[in-house]
Amino acid sequence: MIRYNSIQNCYSISVLVFHLNLNCIMKIFSKSLTALAMLLMVSQSVNAHCEIPCGIYGDQTRIDLIKENIATIEKSMKQINELSSSKKPDNNQLVRWVMNKEEHAKKIQDIVSQYFLHQRIKISTNPGTHEFDDYLYKLTLCHQLLVYSMKCKQSADLENVKKLRDSLTKFESALAHKH
Repeated sequence: MIRYNSIQNCYSISVLVFHLNLNCIMKIFSKSLTALAMLLMVSQSVNAHCEIPCGIYGDQTRIDLIKENIATIEKSMKQINELSSSKKPDNNQLVRWVMNKEEHAKKIQDIVSQYFLHQRIKISTNPGTHEFDDYLYKLTLCHQLLVYSMKCKQSADLENVKKLRDSLTKFESALAHKH
């Protein structure tokens, strides 16, 4: 009988250890899932600007990002035009270049809207002043950047890239001239 109780006690202890280990594993797994969920929630909003005037983001960095996006759009358009003129175009590659072009045009629109229009271009309500003229000029240039980005989405016409780049050059110059 003593032997049976020893075996039964060993079995009970091993079941208890198993449940403790299982419970510990479940707690770790639960914490890991919570951490992963929080990371995913944060990672979805990392690309967006917070719209708080924090001073962390710089104008020149945004301008450089737009330049990079324009170069990517231009390369995409050249590839689209080249693939389209082929006797047997690779439709998969063609779709990928179109999607790439769209994505980078959208990035320009987001930067211009979320960063420059929402935060950096200060509203002026005094018509006839230099400040008001400067405000209208910057708004006009931002509008051009948005429209030419849209036109880049709508076609593979490299003339739209030229207009986009020219508008950015003027806008960069306007930002540099503080009055």
